[in-house]
Amino acid sequence: MKELFEKLIKELGEDPSREGLIKTPERAQEAYKFLTSGYGKDPKQILNGSLYEENIKDMIIVKDIEFYSLCEHHMLPFYGKCHIGYIPSKQVIGLSKMARIVDIFARRLQLQERLCSEIAHTIDELLEPVGIGVVMEGYHLCMMMRGVEKQNSKTVTSCMLGSFRESPKTRMEFLNLIGNK
Repeated sequence: MKELFEKLIKELGEDPSREGLIKTPERAQEAYKFLTSGYGKDPKQILNGSLYEENIKDMIIVKDIEFYSLCEHHMLPFYGKCHIGYIPSKQVIGLSKMARIVDIFARRLQLQERLCSEIAHTIDELLEPVGIGVVMEGYHLCMMMRGVEKQNSKTVTSCMLGSFRESPKTRMEFLNLIGNK
């Protein structure tokens, strides 16, 4: 990867041996390894016994989970907040594990639409809740810095499963609680 970044610097018309760029290929390599580290992680393995048998039948929400990702079309960053709500059937999940699941899927080349769906379906598979809702609000640098250059545009995606899809009342309770009425 280091050689690819060095070649990219040359293709851009820069001198990779210039003082400020000498270590850039190594730094860029490390940055991209970190930004795509989700490929090497399995959401099931991060649970570490963090599923708990509980007789809770009310909605649980973790909102404003920050995420950072790279769009697969331009390899430019997009970032924002993820809100996850679910109604347990048998088990609850450790709250930090929801944020870790978001990170696993965000640290890949992504589309926000897919990212939202992967998070919802993974938690649904792990917990088998009565219902789950995931809403993501993202700012895409590929729209802000290039192309249409719309700096204030925000992309909102959602994935609703189970009672969150079937019951308008449940869906509205979730959306009201996260502030997306």
